[in-house]
Amino acid sequence: MTSVLPAAGRLTCMAVVGAMLSAFVAGPVMAQESDRPFALDRARGDAGDQPSSQAGQDSAILTFFKDTELSGFVDIYYGYNFNRPRTGLAQLRNFDVQHNSFSINLAEISLNKVPTADSRGGFRLDLDYGPTAATVHASEPGTNAVFQNLGQAYLSYLAPAGQGLQFDLGAFVTQHGNEVIKTKDNWNYSRSLLFALAIPYYHMGARVTYPFSSRFTLAGVVVNGWNNILDNNTGKTVGIQAVVKPVSALTIIQNYMGGPEQNDNNQDWRHLSDTTVMYTAGSRLALAANCDYGIDRVAGVRVAWRGVAGYARYQANGWLAAASRFEYYDDRNGVTTGTAQKVKAVTLTGEVKHRDGVLMRVEYRRDVSNAPFFLKNAAEIVKNQDTFTVGLVYAFSTKAP
Repeated sequence: MTSVLPAAGRLTCMAVVGAMLSAFVAGPVMAQESDRPFALDRARGDAGDQPSSQAGQDSAILTFFKDTELSGFVDIYYGYNFNRPRTGLAQLRNFDVQHNSFSINLAEISLNKVPTADSRGGFRLDLDYGPTAATVHASEPGTNAVFQNLGQAYLSYLAPAGQGLQFDLGAFVTQHGNEVIKTKDNWNYSRSLLFALAIPYYHMGARVTYPFSSRFTLAGVVVNGWNNILDNNTGKTVGIQAVVKPVSALTIIQNYMGGPEQNDNNQDWRHLSDTTVMYTAGSRLALAANCDYGIDRVAGVRVAWRGVAGYARYQANGWLAAASRFEYYDDRNGVTTGTAQKVKAVTLTGEVKHRDGVLMRVEYRRDVSNAPFFLKNAAEIVKNQDTFTVGLVYAFSTKAP
């Protein structure tokens, strides 16, 4: 696979990752080089000598990795499209698009320090590589290769106000939707129509979050817009999120976002309403639903899109699970798919998870449109698409689950 980064960019990313891994490995090694307690060195009056300096360095490294989570994953899949399109790509999909091919989805390494009352500063840095990273940043204004390997990069501060008022500044993933970019954190391997078409991937700006209680949290954002670290106009997009837990088994998340999203246009605002409901029906069964409604004005014409998805997941035991997803998506003006159409999709996923971090998913999915849309063979256009996918993910973390 041809790299999407210039040579200098690849060397820079490799250097950063290498430095993080070297520090992670070096910490325990350096801690073993001296058995003398640092306090004992100071008591002997030789705090400035080499052993005490080494102990101080050891302590700083160990403290950093005690407070900071180092994590990552590698996501690889094989996909088969029964339409066998000449392009070799599945349609209405964003990440798992390749037909009859073993493909890299996404690889990531991440550093995350969550701010606490004892250490109020924090940060997150996700370094991503693979076709998914290119897809996520495909609409970035200017030369998107500069940011293509940046999954998230933001600073945090937890202010000593009430329950804790947290500020985040930088690039972060969107708060919308029931699914996320990382496969391992979803129930299915493929992403829903709603995630792929109805909502943004990420934002650049400021976010503030305050938990009024264990049952109600409020958050707000001011960002450049949808999927742009570099702004494409001089306006700003605002958003608000309310998380309500009336009972421990039920979570309701309501999001709104609005702002100008078109190039050099501050007048026409895009609005998005996003609702997610999650319910734990028992120790083995979990349910969820997601609903999106968006409107915009393009070239003076009002356009809209909407969709709903329902999810169910059954955890048979500690290593075996099954999930299903049923969804309906209405792109009445063809603004998100390129064709005015209504699409229904059903996804069935089986999951096997090993305790050492290996996750395998086997998935069948069927998409059906009310209009001829899906490419079949060389030139035929049909109304349905069936795909089969096997995905394998290995993930690790220095923090206990």
